[in-house]
Amino acid sequence: MSETDQATRCGFVALIGAPNAGKSTLLNQLVGAKISIVSRKVQTTRTQVRGIALSGTAQIIFVDTPGIFAPKRRLDRAMVTSAWGGATDADLIGVLVDVARFDHEENTALFEKLAELKQPKFLILNKIDTVPKEKLLEITAKVNERGSFETTFMVAALTGYGVKDILAWLEKRLPLGPWLYPEDQISDAPLRFLAAEITREKMFERLHDELPYRSTVETESWQQKPDGSVRIEQTIYVEREGQRKIVLGEGGQTIKAIGQKARVEIAEAAEAKVHLFLFVKVRENWSDDPERYREMGLEFPKGKG
Repeated sequence: MSETDQATRCGFVALIGAPNAGKSTLLNQLVGAKISIVSRKVQTTRTQVRGIALSGTAQIIFVDTPGIFAPKRRLDRAMVTSAWGGATDADLIGVLVDVARFDHEENTALFEKLAELKQPKFLILNKIDTVPKEKLLEITAKVNERGSFETTFMVAALTGYGVKDILAWLEKRLPLGPWLYPEDQISDAPLRFLAAEITREKMFERLHDELPYRSTVETESWQQKPDGSVRIEQTIYVEREGQRKIVLGEGGQTIKAIGQKARVEIAEAAEAKVHLFLFVKVRENWSDDPERYREMGLEFPKGKG
């Protein structure tokens, strides 16, 4: 790391937005690697995942937070608390808005809450390829009226369009300071956690309409073998026997397909051959169990679920 040649910069940037605004997709593009779960199902990011990007002499530490929404259950409350915690601890806040949904109620509540935060904010208008170009300027003006933003970026996170502009701006905007992570590190999430997230994503992709998001995956064991390969055991927790049957599929075909896809991506992340063993267990009311929250890195909210 050639920190001595030029003054380095380093800082935390929280990505905040409504569910499915594209935060996880954007984070993966900014960092250049897959570190956050991406799914069409809303509220799939449950905890803050730090992604680390380098741009020039700057180390930019992104915090991808759960989507901001009106919490109804205990798990929802924990996720929203985690999201706002990520914003209050950051140097800068990137506010992500899906341009096709800019005037939806979820964004109105978001902007009202953002006004209470003192940190400098910048606006990221995402999915600009989904609305006519002539409407973009009008949308940009309307969204900027709802908050104070230092600058506005127009991106299409799915394709990576506009992402480099964000990095170039942050490179000069972050505070001066030493890097906090090694040069080659792209996330502070441990591999066990990333492996569980990958399997959870594959489960959502396969069963997005059949399985409620009240399911979780935990990496129970991670054994390094003498030949350099890794033996991983994971448990998928669901709340009812009917859900367990859905995840297993007829003759175990569904769980097998989920495992095959997850194994490929986990092997890429671990840079090793992976032997993945998946188990499905019914744990009624797992979303009321403090231990499951600790596994997900969330605070267990007190009070009724």
